[in-house]
Amino acid sequence: MSKEKVFTKSLDSSFLAVYNGYMFFLRFFREAFRGRMEFQELVKQCYAIGYKALLLISLTGFITGMVFTKQSRPSLAEFGATSWLPSLVSIAIVRALAALVTALICSGKVGSSIGAELGSMRVTEQIDAMEVSAVNPFKFLVVTRVLASTITIPILMFYCTLVALLGAFLNVTLNEGTSFIAFFENAFEQITFLDIGTSLVKAVAYGFTIGIVGCYQGYNAIKGTEGVGKAANASVVISMFLIFIEEVIIVQVSNYFRI
Repeated sequence: MSKEKVFTKSLDSSFLAVYNGYMFFLRFFREAFRGRMEFQELVKQCYAIGYKALLLISLTGFITGMVFTKQSRPSLAEFGATSWLPSLVSIAIVRALAALVTALICSGKVGSSIGAELGSMRVTEQIDAMEVSAVNPFKFLVVTRVLASTITIPILMFYCTLVALLGAFLNVTLNEGTSFIAFFENAFEQITFLDIGTSLVKAVAYGFTIGIVGCYQGYNAIKGTEGVGKAANASVVISMFLIFIEEVIIVQVSNYFRI
C-alpha cells in the first residue's frame, strides 16, 4: 500500500472518530433530558467516583500545598516578602492547582475505570443483553456516569483546595509560626468570587470531559480484552489532552473578565 493511501486511510479514520464522538456527545444530551433518570445508579456512581479518588486526592493535595509553599519561600525571602506567602499559595491553589490536580488524578483513576468497565461490558455482550431486555443501556450506563463525574469532581476540587491549604499552613506555621486564623485571613484576602467561579467552571468542564471520554471509549470498545485495555488507556490520554486545552481556553476567558 502506497504512502498516499495510508495517509488517506489514517485521515479518514480520524475524521470518522471525530464524527462518532460528536454523535455520542449529542446522544448524551438527548438521552439525559428524556425519560426517567436513574437516580439510584447516579448516586451509586457518585459514591464510587468520590470513594475511589478521595484518598489519592487527599495525599496529593496535601503534598502539593506543602511543596509549593516550600519552593516559593526562598524567592519571597530574597525580597523580605515572606508575609505574602499565604496569599501567593492560595492564589496558585485556588486559581490553578486544585482543579488541575483533581482533574488529572480523576482522569487516571476514574476515567480509566469507566473505560475499562464499559469496555468489558461491551466485549462480553452485556450491553447487548440490556438492549434485548428492553433496558436503555446508554441512559443507565453512560448518562449516569457522565453526570456523576460532572457532579463529583467539583466537590473533590473544593476538598483538594482545603487539603492543599492545610498542607501550606502546616509548612508556614512550622517556619514562621503563623497562627491558623492569620494564615487563612491572608490566604483569602486576594481571592475573589471570580477566582472561585472560574475554578468551579473548570471542575465542571473537567468532570464532564472525563466522564464522556471514558464512556465513549468503553461503550465503543472492540476486539475483546485487547479492546478493553485500549479503551482504558485512550480514556486517560484523551481526557488529559482535552483537560489541558480546556485549561488554556478557560484561563484566557477568565483573564478577559479580570482586566
